[in-house]
Amino acid sequence: MKITTKGQVTIPRDVREKLGLLPHSEVEFVIEGNAVRIKKVERSENRGKKVVERLRGKATVRMSTDEIMALTRGEK
Repeated sequence: MKITTKGQVTIPRDVREKLGLLPHSEVEFVIEGNAVRIKKVERSENRGKKVVERLRGKATVRMSTDEIMALTRGEK
């Protein structure tokens, strides 16, 4: 099996079926020595919360919502 120029590889159908990997399933890659293990990630209600926590405090400019909207609309 070859890796594409985009770093993609096709998971064989029998493996997907055995693991219950459907389109849009999330998987995790675990490095073990010189091998990589792929495992299905169970959906977590806290996923969005974790993303927000990672982004919290990243902004460097304080702007109001109206100021941000004006910028996105091209207003001065």
